[in-house]
Amino acid sequence: MTTIDLNSDLGEGYGAWKMGDDTAMLEIVSSANIACGFHAGDPLGILATVTQAATRGVAVGAHVSYPDRVGFGRRPMDVTSAELTADVIYQIGALQGLAAAAGTRVTYVKPHGALYNTIANDARQADAVIAALREIDPGLILMGLAGAPILQRAQDAGLATVAEAFGDRAYTPDGQLVSRREKGAVLHDPDAVAARMVRLATEGVIEAIDGSTLTLTADSICVHGDSSGAVDMARRIREDLIAAGVAVTSFVPGAR
Repeated sequence: MTTIDLNSDLGEGYGAWKMGDDTAMLEIVSSANIACGFHAGDPLGILATVTQAATRGVAVGAHVSYPDRVGFGRRPMDVTSAELTADVIYQIGALQGLAAAAGTRVTYVKPHGALYNTIANDARQADAVIAALREIDPGLILMGLAGAPILQRAQDAGLATVAEAFGDRAYTPDGQLVSRREKGAVLHDPDAVAARMVRLATEGVIEAIDGSTLTLTADSICVHGDSSGAVDMARRIREDLIAAGVAVTSFVPGAR
């Protein structure tokens, strides 16, 4: 049977400011990318989300970022390799502590926003992130953009990887995500998005923004938790995948 993971970015609220509906999303996804405080999230909220994930058997991943709360981690930063490695270790370590308190563990790492996009192709910053995982826990899985060089670099360094596709984002013909600054970069129609993801899971192709067909092999599908209608979109994707004979399950053994 064909299987695929469904993930979402969670734990991104801060104090009185709420971002997304983590409780509802955790009923749908099989893996949760949880903010570590650098782009969003506070300790109490992060712990609550990790605890809910543990209760539901959802895999917990560290959603590490550049230190950029104001920009929500979506602004590129030219940081040194040593600084980036330390920042990523710090964030993973913080989430590991909260996960232990919640009775679960961090099993993978998914960089966030600008960091995610940068390391997809930037070898220097990619190697700094890879070094962080190797130093704190070489058993951690690195989630990255399907088809991007970062995945092969991580594998060459001895890390397990997961190739990710995005349900609610448009693609360029060469497999990159369309910049959020561009019209049509974020997709909002649950029906259209679900159909795209079923085709991706069953045929290994997705339509690029120019109408061309892009071949893409993905192990996981992301729905951003802060997108408008994110819960309904994730639920529709899950329902349509299952209806098409695709099992939604985490890439982490023992998780949902």
